[in-house]
Amino acid sequence: MQSGEMNRWTGMPYSARYFEIFEKRKALPVWLHKDEFLEALMANQILILVGETGSGKTTQIPQFILEAEGLGKPLVVACTQPRRVVAMSVARRVAEEMDVLLGEEVGYTIRFEDCSSQKTILKYLTDGMLLREASADPLLERYNVIILDEAHERTLATDVLFGLLKEVLIKRPDLKLVIMSATLEAEKFQDYFNVAPLIKVPGRLHPVDLFYTSEPEANYLEAAIRTVVQIHMREPPGDILLFLTGEEEIEDACRKIKMEISDLGDQFGPVKVVPLYSSLALVMQQKIFEPAPAPLKDGGPPGRKIVVSTNIAETSLTIDGIVYVIDPGFSKQKLYNPRVRVESLLVTPISKASAHQRSGRAGRTCPGKCFRLYTENSFNTDLQPQTYPELLRSDLASTVLTLKKLGIDDLVHFDFMDPPAPETLMRALEVLNYLGALDDEGNLTKLGEMMSELPLDPQMSKMLIVSPEFNCSNEILTITAMLSAPPCFVRPKEAQRAADEAKAQFSHIDGDHLTLLNVYHAYKQNNEDPQWCFDNFINPRALKVASSVRQQLARIMSRLKLKLCSTNFNSNAYYINIRKALLSGYFMQVAHLESKGEYMTVKDNQPVHLHPSTCLDHKPEWVVYNEYVLTSRDFIRTVTDIRGDWLVDIAPHYYDLSNFPPGEAREVLERLYAKC
Repeated sequence: MQSGEMNRWTGMPYSARYFEIFEKRKALPVWLHKDEFLEALMANQILILVGETGSGKTTQIPQFILEAEGLGKPLVVACTQPRRVVAMSVARRVAEEMDVLLGEEVGYTIRFEDCSSQKTILKYLTDGMLLREASADPLLERYNVIILDEAHERTLATDVLFGLLKEVLIKRPDLKLVIMSATLEAEKFQDYFNVAPLIKVPGRLHPVDLFYTSEPEANYLEAAIRTVVQIHMREPPGDILLFLTGEEEIEDACRKIKMEISDLGDQFGPVKVVPLYSSLALVMQQKIFEPAPAPLKDGGPPGRKIVVSTNIAETSLTIDGIVYVIDPGFSKQKLYNPRVRVESLLVTPISKASAHQRSGRAGRTCPGKCFRLYTENSFNTDLQPQTYPELLRSDLASTVLTLKKLGIDDLVHFDFMDPPAPETLMRALEVLNYLGALDDEGNLTKLGEMMSELPLDPQMSKMLIVSPEFNCSNEILTITAMLSAPPCFVRPKEAQRAADEAKAQFSHIDGDHLTLLNVYHAYKQNNEDPQWCFDNFINPRALKVASSVRQQLARIMSRLKLKLCSTNFNSNAYYINIRKALLSGYFMQVAHLESKGEYMTVKDNQPVHLHPSTCLDHKPEWVVYNEYVLTSRDFIRTVTDIRGDWLVDIAPHYYDLSNFPPGEAREVLERLYAKC
């Protein structure tokens, strides 16, 4: 390839940067398999590619396809990712590699953000977004080739796409499907897709020494921070990757690592501590690719980069320069109990497959070391071989609604790779029926059609759609946007009292949903000023996201002909209407204060506590809650005061006493019904 050559996508000369990157692309392991891959793709409708993390499959395979002859024109390729952060960062990288503008020839689509155009020929998108596109275009006719990447993660959306695309491929012989995985569970994919051919691409792996603890660690977070500091003090140069479970834990660890290393003095090299989790802003995510800091003085000890990440760094993103991996052996997993309809994120042990992927991150550029903060016996006996598919541990109400929208009525015989428990499916159908999305025969209603158009969970969709009936759709739209954004309140360890005092000025006597509304209004009144956010312990990025989400949902509401309206602020009905609208979506998430002073969830009779973060300073008799959190105790979070008689008015079908369990809530409802 010569300088001065024209870019086939833009018609402009290639930049100098293009040729620089091109040399790096040719060094990727997947490059050696380009011809083999394209020959197999031409000869088959379905192809499975197994490539170690770092082999270059996510960035290069879509480009190989675009450059291939004989796949039909105009060629449009979709490449799905389980995580939004990866869809965004990979799209940015590939746009750079192709020397095009991000959002034009190469783009991405994630929930609440579409960075693509009519010119887009390669789109990275979350698996959930491709599923959403299928509900508007069931045969996905805009694409010639679909790539399901990171298929080994077995996310709920990817599993549904497997079943869906199996059907679509029969109806569209011109469509090609590539399934990419980082692990050898690919044989299962082969069987599912009737022995599709398999191509294996080795990664660039150097040997990795494994170290286990001699005894179980009592506190994995403390042990992890201690290990980071010891590596920095004792080990040769090389960056460190520490796996933790979530945003709060990661930010806490980053703070402590910085403090402990700064206390060591300058006989050790400088460090750059970088967090990585899915809700992190794209600009911040890019910091993981920056080099380690230079020595403080000529000839001084070298600097080190320390990345503290969720399991996103297991297979989704490749970070060069990592020599040391610290694996405490945990991740956050979604778990669902259909009997009490509780879905929660719990810190659980990882699988052996995940442990293998984590250790492999240390051997990317040179021999490495992996410090597993658990015993070898625990690895052999306690860890499951593979991570349990998300479909088998999730609330399926949203999925069932999507399948119904796609015209798939026989859910029991839908070709799931691993079928969910019948009880979970029945619960999902029951919830959708109570919400009015499905009729008694299981058919999609007009309300259900509208609910499926919104990229929200079914309860939230219902609440938003019926809010004009309560004359408060503007306010419910704002609350929905705030609930869809990252948490807005910041409570740093060193300034908890000041943060609590700042939060108190936004608190609403009736609860947390109305407090969120107050925060959003104050943010807008202060012209979205980041300094105002900082002064009031508000996360400016969360409010920016909420503002963007609100705009997008407003556009969908306009398309659905749902009017934006508000009750007069000075009317007594202003907050009452908002609380009633909240209840119209979340009437199945209500708790009653029992005579002994604790809350019980209605119908399921689970004892729960108000989450410590609530702004309620009293215990109302009835509350509606946004989520059920399982930690050391069972908490309900984001809670608002409601009245018992509203339950009877708004959801009489759900609060029908003929199928209501005995208990204090039933007795109160009986008295309320007697008054009607």
